[in-house]
Amino acid sequence: MSAESQPRYLEPTRPARIFNATVGQLTKMGVSVYGSRVLAVRGRKSGEWRTTPVNPLTIDGQRYLISPRGNTQWVRNMRVAGGGELRIGRRVEKFTATELPVEERPAVLRAYLKKWKFEVGVFFQGVGPDAADDKLLAIAPDHPVFRIRS
Repeated sequence: MSAESQPRYLEPTRPARIFNATVGQLTKMGVSVYGSRVLAVRGRKSGEWRTTPVNPLTIDGQRYLISPRGNTQWVRNMRVAGGGELRIGRRVEKFTATELPVEERPAVLRAYLKKWKFEVGVFFQGVGPDAADDKLLAIAPDHPVFRIRS
């Protein structure tokens, strides 16, 4: 398989790992940072809980998880597990997840970028919330989106 056909994944830098760890710790203590939650998903091979901080998005009553870094470990685990938990402090919300087809992602990506571009915009190949629909559709395959239901 060529590098061009490999799913996109951006490895976190050291500062990003430190930032994510800090947000994760605050969220575990019950302090949400701009809506953050700790996502817990069972590992697809180990079955162990794997956790990472995420920014859930709500649009018209529907909730979504978006992967700005692409085909991450949590995305691969979610595809197998079909759901997980969103945690903040001692509160745990179990959910099921359905991955959106690529053609349904642009509106969700636009809303996500409107809310969190300051934090995640660098991962979207220069495409922002005001981009044309065709630009959002072009990057949609690189950013998995899951609709979640409690």
